[in-house]
Formats: sequence, structure tokens, C-alpha cells
Amino acid sequence: MTNGWVDIKNTDMMLIMGGNPAENHPCGFKWALEAKRNRNAKIISVDPRFTRTSSVADLFCQIRAGSDIAFLGGVINYAIENNRIAKDYIVNFTNAAFVVKNDFKLPGDTDGVFSGFDAGKHTYDRASWNYTGVGSTPSAAAGAPPSLPEKVEYDLTLQNPNCVFQLLKKHYSRYTPEMVERITGIPKEQFLKAAELYTSIRKDGDMKKAGTIIYAVGWTQHTFGTQIIRTAAMLQLLLGNVGRAGGGVNALRGHSNIQGATDMAGLFDTLPGYLKVPTPGDASFDAWMKRITPTSSKPAPWDSWNYYGNTSKFVVSFMKAMYGDAATKQNGWAFDYLPKVDRDYSWTHLWDDMYRGTVKGMLAFGMNGVAIGPDSNKNIDALKKAEWLVVGEIYPDETSEFWRSPRVIAQGDMKQIQTTVYRLPCAGFAEKDGSFTNSARWLLWKNTAVPMPGDCRLDHGIVAQIFLKVRDLYKKDGGKFPDPIMNLTWNYSDRLNPPLAEVLKEMNGKALVDLEDPATKQQIKTGQQLPGFAWLKDDGTTSCGIWIYAGSFTEAGNQTARRDPSDPSGMGVHPGWGWSWPANRRVLYNRASCDVEGKPWDASRRQVWWNEGTQKWVGNDVPDFKADSHPKDHMGPFIMNPEGVGRIFAPLGAFADGPFPEHYEPIESPIVNPLHAGQSTNPMVTRFKDADDKFGTTKDGFNVVCTTFRLTEHYHYWTKNNPMTVQLVPEPFIEMGAEMADEMGIRGGEHVKVSSARGEYIAKAMVTKRIKPMMIDGKKTYQIGIPFHWGYRGIAEDEGKTARNLVNSLTHTATDPNAHTPEFKGFLVKVEKV
Repeated sequence: MTNGWVDIKNTDMMLIMGGNPAENHPCGFKWALEAKRNRNAKIISVDPRFTRTSSVADLFCQIRAGSDIAFLGGVINYAIENNRIAKDYIVNFTNAAFVVKNDFKLPGDTDGVFSGFDAGKHTYDRASWNYTGVGSTPSAAAGAPPSLPEKVEYDLTLQNPNCVFQLLKKHYSRYTPEMVERITGIPKEQFLKAAELYTSIRKDGDMKKAGTIIYAVGWTQHTFGTQIIRTAAMLQLLLGNVGRAGGGVNALRGHSNIQGATDMAGLFDTLPGYLKVPTPGDASFDAWMKRITPTSSKPAPWDSWNYYGNTSKFVVSFMKAMYGDAATKQNGWAFDYLPKVDRDYSWTHLWDDMYRGTVKGMLAFGMNGVAIGPDSNKNIDALKKAEWLVVGEIYPDETSEFWRSPRVIAQGDMKQIQTTVYRLPCAGFAEKDGSFTNSARWLLWKNTAVPMPGDCRLDHGIVAQIFLKVRDLYKKDGGKFPDPIMNLTWNYSDRLNPPLAEVLKEMNGKALVDLEDPATKQQIKTGQQLPGFAWLKDDGTTSCGIWIYAGSFTEAGNQTARRDPSDPSGMGVHPGWGWSWPANRRVLYNRASCDVEGKPWDASRRQVWWNEGTQKWVGNDVPDFKADSHPKDHMGPFIMNPEGVGRIFAPLGAFADGPFPEHYEPIESPIVNPLHAGQSTNPMVTRFKDADDKFGTTKDGFNVVCTTFRLTEHYHYWTKNNPMTVQLVPEPFIEMGAEMADEMGIRGGEHVKVSSARGEYIAKAMVTKRIKPMMIDGKKTYQIGIPFHWGYRGIAEDEGKTARNLVNSLTHTATDPNAHTPEFKGFLVKVEKV
């Protein structure tokens, strides 16, 4: 989230798409209702189903799953055509005025792709996705990737045909209300109501109101999911909503610590704190830093803090935390210790590698890989080929008993499976302490509530003991390049079960020598905890496990354990409740809550402002800005970008599939893309070609759009082990519209079979009026929805009544080329009465 849960109460307008917070985030949704109650805020719900969120919305639009970019692009087009934009904001705080290179071409000019596309290799040469430089630009070394120009040509009138604003206008001019209707199925009149309502906050140039966009995995789980979110961010920049109380782009995480997992490098291509991993092309530490450290790129009169220019400080401090005295300047801060990521190691690729026999085993902790898919059958087939599997869980699950799947039993090859499975009983969340990092980036410490039962162990204790055993083997027997293992720091009071408070202190970081701030003369003694990331150095005098968490455990103690509920501003900042990264800042980019002169756009919701008397930025929140940068310096508020401004146009390699989002059809779609038939789907998506990787078409009879969803009463695949939640919703179902059911002669409670090119699923029909038929490019199209909580493990109260197959046996393995997320939320099926 750019903002946070509590901040939603400050909004005047909510666009909720790709999420159903009333049912999936019911505690957090109270802030949306508070905004309605106290501010008369409006809710627009856009969803394939009429949900409980829709039931309290002021306007509902039923959308075809996977057509969100068309809807959002249409709203952008409407905002521009009706002058519902934040003109001063986009001129000064975004790259709208930046001029793009003349050889850049849009998909409308090239039948569906951006300039530089190589159809044979399915790759882009992104050199044209760049700004036009001013003056002499240093020539790049042979073979070096293109870089941003230091000084950028710009046009503050926004009239240059190649400025970002004019390119944006041209690109989305094709997203007319009529085109939106063809693609999304939302009638033109209903779409116009939504566009009018959401952009009404900028009617007549009003800048006081703020609108927020709220989303969840209904956006991320597409082969263009990253670009959906990008479109939302662009719309928010266009309306001047980013950095504002009650504004922003706010992701609703589906778990209390999903944010923390990604912060801590749960992704294969990042280190903790979203630092970019080294690759084989990085010959040295210095070469790595040169590649990943941006240099400022801006109009000459403007200023850019370009805070990622401090990347080397973050990385060196991380390496000191990892390897201590073994990381020195002479050995490139132990650069050679880090693995060099040479290809895609994301989720579907790991399972595909196991399927092909490259990956020999897996450690699965708190992760039911078979059930969560995609293409559960392929995952089961992959585990059948593995040599070993270790599962750490609180219940037996589909992964730890993959050989019991109905498909394996039906095939009769259980005895041929040679995989050795180790099942380890682990602690549940209430049986261990530690911190959660929630959707709002708030770190909140929790204490152990109950003791672990039986022989259970702490997850991190198991990992610690495995590591120590491996290190003992290296110490005893030697091995190829043991240095990274032997020199890893492990200075915990309990080496077998590292206390998590000590781990958090290590993440926060400490001084390795006496330090002094030259401006304030504040001193930090050797061994003391650092107050924040501003103290980090790249000379080896500081250590820090994750730079964005610096400040979470200071000399004042564990900041994440604070529970001061006071809120002096009344805006939901609660500065003493836990701790939020970065720097306990609650709203990111909050300098943009003020105009160019440093005065709040809305004086009644003052977040930060320029204090002329102290010559400092001050506020109710921690200013996300250089504290002493005078407004006349025109420093951009988006300090992490080299431009210093928000990116409406994303230059060079920021995104694999284009600097502007473009509507592409899901990999399985009922229609050909109306915008460009020659390039219907995302050209950068890779499809696996294994026997299990099959894709369906309407010609094969797969003509119903299917999406998956969650229920309030269940949590993923865990709660089916709980008798109370099982009693609430004891068996699976398939939600389908009444008209579709009537046409097929199906009544509620009767069994239906849903089939995709990959598998089938049988459950009772739940016939409702919440999903209506849609006209998609002139074709009558049905959609269905299936909750994904059931499988062949758990309490089988409906034993014999439904197949125990997994819903994700229906989904396919094609993924987003940026975030590598599978396309769970829009695929084709056929529906039959059993």
C-alpha cells in the first residue's frame, strides 16, 4: 500500500477492483465504511461477481475477468477528454512534460506491440523507450544497455506531440466507451457513470478531494497483472491522488505477512529490501553497483534526490550483516559469495524444473504447493519425479500427501512413486513470537500465546539446524568454495533457535565503529543500534540486514512492539502504534500532498508542509522528502525515481512488456483482441510446452470464463481442518448465473462438472443472480466463479458427494512477464450437468 488501512477513512472516492474486501478483508473494510459514513465517500465496485463489497457500493459494474486494463484505460481517456485531471500536479510532479525519443512507437501504430519488438525471439529492444536528451550525451560502451539521459528535454505546455502526456492521450484515445463495452462487457452507459463518478473529484479543477484505488489478487493473477496495477498508478498520478491522505494505490494482502515475505526477498530476483540481485554479467562488486544504481535524469532546472543513488550503502551494510569481518573492501564486500541469478527461478519455473528432473527435491514450509497451483496435476506429476520432499506444516496437506490425489489413485501408479517424504510438525502462528508486516507496511510484534504441542518445532529453528549441520559437514569434509557457508554470521544467543528479537535487531543494523552525523553532531557508539537508514555507509562501518527496516529496533527498543493508540492529527497516522517502513512513514510520497510552494492541497487534511520559519519540511506524518529542500529548488516528490517525479511513462526496462499498459487478452479468451487481432495476447508471455501444459480455446468447446475466489468462512486450505469453519461452509460449490443455469437445465444443489484443457472439477451448483451473462464483442458470454478452499485432505463431511480434485487442476501455468504471477483469475472452461 502507498497509504494504509486506517488512511482509507480519509478518502472521498473508492474504486475497488480485483478485490472483495468486505468478505476477504472484513476487519480492514471498516475503514471504507467509515469514509462513507463520515465523509459521504462513494464506492465504485467493479467485479465479475456482485459481491458483498458491491452490495454497499454506490455503483457496481460487472466486468469480464481479465479486461481491467481496458476499463482503466477508458477512465484515463475520459479524464483527459473531460479535463478531469490535476494539471499542476502532473506538470510538476510527473514526467508528463518529458519528451520521448522520436523513434518510439505505440501499439496503435504497429498492430499491437511497442517499437523494438522482435517477433522471432519474443523480445524487445527497448532503446526507443527513452527520453530525448538535451546537449551531449556520453556514448555507452559497446554492448552496454541504454541509459537515461542526464538532462531531459521537456515541454511544460504539454503540447509537444512526443511528450509523455500527448503520447498517453494518443495511446488511450482508442479506449472509447464503445471499445470498453466491447472488451469488458460493461454497457457504455454504465461505464460512463463509473468514469464520471470517479473523476468527479477533479471537476472544475478541484484539488481538495482525494480518491483511492483498492485492489487484491484479482488484479495480480493475470499474464498482464503488473500492467493492470501500473494503469491504476497512472490514473492516480493523472488525478493527483498519489501521496495524498485518502489517496494512493492500495494492495490488499491475502495474509498477515505477505508484505513481510516480499520485503525479505521472497522473490528470486531481489535481495532483502528490494535490492537487485547480481547476475553473471556483473564481473565485480563495482560492476554490479554500476548496473543497479540509477543516476538522476531530469529537466536541467529541476532537482532530483534520486535516493536509490545510495544503493551501495544499502548493499555494503547488508553484506556486513551477512558476512561480518569476511566482507571487506578488498574482496568486494564478499561479492563472490552471492549466487548470480542466471535465469528465471520463479514459482512455475521451479515446478517445471522439477517436472523435467532438474530440481531433485523441495523444502515446503507453510506452503501447500500442490493445492495453490497453478495446474495442480502438473505439480503432482513433478513431485512424483522428485527424489525427496520435506514439508513443515501444522496439518497434513495435499503436498505432503500428493500421492493420495484422486488422479494418482485413478492412474494406479502410487506404488511406482519413489519420492521420499519427510513430514515435520511445525509451530502455528500463535505458538511463536515475531513480527508481521501487514498490507500497510506496518511491522507489528506479537508474543507467543500458547506453547507448541508434542514434538513441534519452530520453523526457523529447523532451518537453523539444517544450516548448522551443513556447515559442520563443510568443516569436516571440505567442499567446493565453502566460504559463503563457513563465513556466514551466526551470532545468536541460541544458535539452534535464534531468538527472533535478535534477528530483528540484526535487520535494523548497528554501528561497527563510532559514528557522528556531521550536521547534527549526533553520535552512535560502536555496537549501538542505528536510528535509521540515513546512517548507512558503504565503507564497511555499518551493518544492516534490510535497509527499509532500519529504525525498527533502535537503542530505544523494539519499535514494532509499541502500542500507543494516540492519533494527534485524527487522520489515522497513529505514529506510536508499531512501526512502518520506511522511517515510520505512513503515507509514501507525501510531499505530493502539497502544491509546488509546499502548501497542502487540502488544509483540512494536512500531512506534511514546508515550514518557512524552520526552513524544514514538517508534518503529522514523517515527510517522505529531503527535510531541508526548499520548494523553490523544485525537487521532485517521488524521491526513489531518478527523475524525481512519478512515472506515467516507464522508460527503458522498467517493465518487460511496455512503457504504457496495453490491453491484451488472457491466454485463454473467448474473443480475439478487438484492439489488434494480430497480437491478441501479451507478446512477452512464455508458455511451457510439457505434456501437462495444455491450453483451451472456444473451438475446443471451452467457452465459459472462469475465475476463482475466497470465502470469508475459510482461509486458503487450512481451515478445512477446523470443525467449526467446516460446519459453516462444509462443501465446495460452483457459482453460476441463473440464466446460464436455466439454459443448461441446472438447479441449485445439483452437481456440475467444470472442465478445462488441464483437468476437471465436480461440485454442487450454486445458482445466483450475482453473475449475469455479458455481451463480449457481440458474443453472449457466461462467467462462473469457484472458491478454491477444498482438496483431498481435511475434514471430509461431504465424503462421496463431490470429487476431491483441486480447483487449481483447472488453471494453467502462463505467467506475468514482470512479477511471474500465474493467471488464476481468467481462463476458459466448459460446464456440464452431471
